[in-house]
Amino acid sequence: MKIIQGGMGASISNWRLAQAVSKTGELGVVSGTGLDVIMSRMLQKGDKGGFIKSALERFPNPEIAEKIYEKYFIEGGKDDNQPFINPSKYEIENDNELLELTVVANFVEVTLAKDGHTNPIGINFLEKIQMPLLPAIYGAMLAGVDNVFMGAGLPLQIAKILDEFRTHNPMKYNLTVIGNNKNANIGLEFDPSLIGCTDTDLIRPDFYPIITLPFAGKILTKKQAPGSMQGFIVEGYSAGGHNASPRGNPPLNAKGEPTYGPRDIPDLNEIKKFKLPFWLAGGYGTKDGLERAIQSGAEGIQVGTLFEFCDESGLDPKLKNYILSRILEHDIQILTDAKASPTGFPFKVAKVVETLSTSSNYRDRKRICELGFLRTPYLGSDGKVGYRCPSEPIKSYVAKGGDPKDTIGRKCLCDALAANAGVPQVRKDGYIEEPLITAGDSINIIKELITKKKPHYSAQEVIGFLLNKD
Repeated sequence: MKIIQGGMGASISNWRLAQAVSKTGELGVVSGTGLDVIMSRMLQKGDKGGFIKSALERFPNPEIAEKIYEKYFIEGGKDDNQPFINPSKYEIENDNELLELTVVANFVEVTLAKDGHTNPIGINFLEKIQMPLLPAIYGAMLAGVDNVFMGAGLPLQIAKILDEFRTHNPMKYNLTVIGNNKNANIGLEFDPSLIGCTDTDLIRPDFYPIITLPFAGKILTKKQAPGSMQGFIVEGYSAGGHNASPRGNPPLNAKGEPTYGPRDIPDLNEIKKFKLPFWLAGGYGTKDGLERAIQSGAEGIQVGTLFEFCDESGLDPKLKNYILSRILEHDIQILTDAKASPTGFPFKVAKVVETLSTSSNYRDRKRICELGFLRTPYLGSDGKVGYRCPSEPIKSYVAKGGDPKDTIGRKCLCDALAANAGVPQVRKDGYIEEPLITAGDSINIIKELITKKKPHYSAQEVIGFLLNKD
């Protein structure tokens, strides 16, 4: 495979996009982020086309699938003024209902992506969203996912999880917990027998960590058994979404962006020493990008932004059409916001009106932590684990021991990314959660794919563009 489609956002890299890319012979990838929330909201919107139901009917344990469908499905869709019913937030101890929903949602997404062809499908997870990982991975494996990609941290535990889940063994994911100075193994446990599908034959997916610099690859190769990883994605700081922080903690530039330099550019000669295939991401989604990558020793490229705005992506159609019209008229500015993400990582934001990138819109939003995917576990003075997020209400965050300085400029990515996917929450006061668009620095190259007469494009056209096919 020369082209790997990036696993973007919450349902931006949805099953439709991954399916379309894989049908071309390249690798389609679904996003595994927040699928329990996304699927439950899509069911509440009426499951247009009945696609979710069709996949639920193939889940190996029909009783669990039927229970989820009955709880969330609304014939014809909920009233636009009514809020969505949410699953409970993830914690270290979770009820079976939430675990089952996560397994099923990941099964459904991968199953739909694999429909209509026999080519591989991958799934992308984020190491910084740790608590749902075990049931999410297991659900994807139940659907026969072929590849697992993971970035936003060092995924040191994933290879063994893939090995053990192949035979349905129970696993524990050790969590990063602030204040856990004694390095106690605090984690979330998951036993596949809960799902009742242990007689299902599973394959062990190939595993591809996403790294930014060679030292991360050195740690991963040193601490994992030989053969546990099948390659790397090497992602530069021009890629969309979360970026690694610049080395050396340099001062911000005049726009308030992190300043990157030569130390932040990966040494590909060092990457080659791992003797594993690698693909380059960030700034390679151009006509000559694939050629440059292959000449440098890579197998190919991972591409996000071009696919983000294509016909099949899960980005809300109205928002997608508006952004494409803006690109036709003039360039869209991308800001690497050092403060937007509650994770502390820089986050690329497209400056688009009627989104949280506008200062007034950000100020008008009442802080609330509803979904909690980016909450950080911390160890309280009583020895118990709590959960906090710098994007939650400031008083609440400070009461949990957080520094009020950490809340400045933080945005709720959980609710914003759900809005990006066309399932924004509606508050009791009528407020509708607004989107926050992230994209790579190369977003304006989309001009080469659209015209005023044809202001949109397909995933297949992206592949043709990247392979220099007419």
